[in-house]
Amino acid sequence: MDLAAVPPVPGVTHRQVEVGGLSVHVAEAGRGEPLVLLHGWPQHWYCWRHVVPLLAGSYRLVMPDLRGHGWTDARAPYDKEQLATDLLGLLNAMELPRVGLVGHDWGGWTGFLACLRAPERFSGLLALGITHPFQRPTAARALQAWRLAYQVLLSTPVLAQQVLQATPTVVERAIRAGSSRQDAFTAQDLRAFGAVLQEPDRARASVLLYRTFLLAESPAVLRGRYLDQRLTVPTRLVVGDGDPVATGAVLEGWEPYAEDMTVEVLPGVGHFLPEEAPGEVAARVRALFG
Repeated sequence: MDLAAVPPVPGVTHRQVEVGGLSVHVAEAGRGEPLVLLHGWPQHWYCWRHVVPLLAGSYRLVMPDLRGHGWTDARAPYDKEQLATDLLGLLNAMELPRVGLVGHDWGGWTGFLACLRAPERFSGLLALGITHPFQRPTAARALQAWRLAYQVLLSTPVLAQQVLQATPTVVERAIRAGSSRQDAFTAQDLRAFGAVLQEPDRARASVLLYRTFLLAESPAVLRGRYLDQRLTVPTRLVVGDGDPVATGAVLEGWEPYAEDMTVEVLPGVGHFLPEEAPGEVAARVRALFG
């Protein structure tokens, strides 16, 4: 992918970092203690554009693209433990022994997994617009299963990839549908996300990201994959009250598995917190990381 096509944000620089044979695109800004900002689907590092000017004066912001997203190589596998491995490998490659971590959507889920595996590498985790991994099958959670219908559509072989490749409006509409504050996005912002996923390898990566989760990872989570682990990294989970997925029963039941964690629901905010509520996100960063 051509870095010349990366959307500009004042004060942000870009480079490629080799991580286990994977070329990872990293956007960087600011100075100070390192803070990794990890995006989710269907986005890339640019989702932090409103947060950057609020935090770059206090932190060194490291904003990588997940594999198959943005300007990072598209290469299987796409299980979320692999994304956690990529994150830890990036910290090694950039010689960052310990960082603060902010993750949105799949970036937040990846953050949970990385913190469980290597807690010594993280001073804290701010997870946005995602659930926690300590899930059990319950009637209340079953009643919310309909909220995952979009994942079934995205994981459909061939068809989902063709739709993503055909037009950026699919991604643009998905972002609009998950947002409570429509003025958080310009048409140019939305096109910056949708156009990248028209590239065939990245459209395929989106399908595999969800297909892997639905067929293998989600059943394992519900069988208690992470219930024998304990989260020791200070963690703040924040979601919007208009989030169509991270809501209700899926936010409960974490207490026996986390030493220092809270869950907060922000009023008047949808799924895309970094863009809909950048001031609130920056305030939570300062409260957690100082």
